[in-house]
Amino acid sequence: MSKPHIVAIPYPAQGHVIPLMEFSQCLVNHGFKVTFVNTEHNHKRVMNALADESHISRNQLHLASLPDGLEPWEDRSELGQLTEALKWIMPGKLEELIENINQGEGDKVTCVIADENCGWALEVAEKMKLKRVAFWPASAAALTLIFGIPKLIREEIIDNDGTVLKSQNVDLGPNMPTMNTKDFVWACIGDFTTQKMIFEVMLRINRTLKLVERLVCNSTYDFEPEAFTSAPEILPIGPLLASNRVGNSAGSFWPQDSTCLQWLDQQPLNSVIYVAFGSFTVFDQTQFQELALALELSQRPFLWVVRPDTTDKTSDPYPERYQERVASRGLMVGWASQQKVLAHPSIACFLSHCGWNSTIEGLTNGVPFLCWPYFADQFINESYISDVWKVGLKFSKNEKGIITQGEIKNKLEQLLGDENFKARASKLKELAMTSVKEGGQSNKTFKNFIEWIKS
Repeated sequence: MSKPHIVAIPYPAQGHVIPLMEFSQCLVNHGFKVTFVNTEHNHKRVMNALADESHISRNQLHLASLPDGLEPWEDRSELGQLTEALKWIMPGKLEELIENINQGEGDKVTCVIADENCGWALEVAEKMKLKRVAFWPASAAALTLIFGIPKLIREEIIDNDGTVLKSQNVDLGPNMPTMNTKDFVWACIGDFTTQKMIFEVMLRINRTLKLVERLVCNSTYDFEPEAFTSAPEILPIGPLLASNRVGNSAGSFWPQDSTCLQWLDQQPLNSVIYVAFGSFTVFDQTQFQELALALELSQRPFLWVVRPDTTDKTSDPYPERYQERVASRGLMVGWASQQKVLAHPSIACFLSHCGWNSTIEGLTNGVPFLCWPYFADQFINESYISDVWKVGLKFSKNEKGIITQGEIKNKLEQLLGDENFKARASKLKELAMTSVKEGGQSNKTFKNFIEWIKS
């Protein structure tokens, strides 16, 4: 008997690939076949990082790739340019891929699940008369901000091209994040041209929603009830984490350093500061050194993920003899298995860029936060963490825009000196775990979704 065959298309960034890969593995466990389509550039990175592929059920989850329209030497972290290139080349290539699958011997494609930022894929699905599902890998609040763009234009808070006209704080709703207009998702990414391109993607999200039959979100009602109540078409199926199906996470762009887990085993319970800033954050030399010195000053063990491209300098970014000085209690690694790190009992807190995956991974393990957002939706998540859920603290910058070592040390002491942060985080952990278990709200939503795809 043939299995329902789904084609899944993530937006080509690390924080988008991992949750959709997790969703795909959940679907495979429920009897579906999934063809997961990365760009050729990201496909190579994922395959290189997947040294042990045994944890992917390869017969039912097929990893495929399509060109992204950029030359090999062009910079994929220029999100405006990448997004623009995708929409010109990908639709035709995707249609071709689906036609080739359907002309073969195997199970025919019946459904396309595409990242909400890849509206062109949903247009292809409509043209080919396939079921259409939009996947939103971030918070429901971030999506409600995008839904509210017409109102922001009417109220002259932003222009028709997304340019911020009024610098003010905006409440997304009761018990929802408050944010400054300069931190709107599209207004804090790259240069002016990039911001315009990203804003165009946001407008397209609002247009392609009309084509979508289901809109699923990697969040849970318990984390953001007001957002889901205000936009009932958003279906919470999260948190999508490998630990929920007792599996390993897949889709990483970098090989993960597993030695840090053994190092954590040697540390006292609830003692380690875990520091990680996701796949995009870049520091200048001054800010990087302030953070390094703050971690040294803390006198606590710390695990710090420093990607090869974390700073804008090619030379050694650390203060002189720093690694030597902190060697007895600090470990720096290039990339870590973050879900496993945050689940480790030695972790005391998470100094994070507040990407949504990091946010839900921290919450699901009951870990309190220090917030250091960089761009996109991270300012919304920072507000959830510090203002709404009260499971973490924000930093203040000095007059030069630097978060100083003194500020980092003070906030660290404040966070770890108040047990209420940990207690509130533990409560959210319980809610998240209940939600994905049998009978929980995300679990029920996921099961209803499966029945609909099979129908």
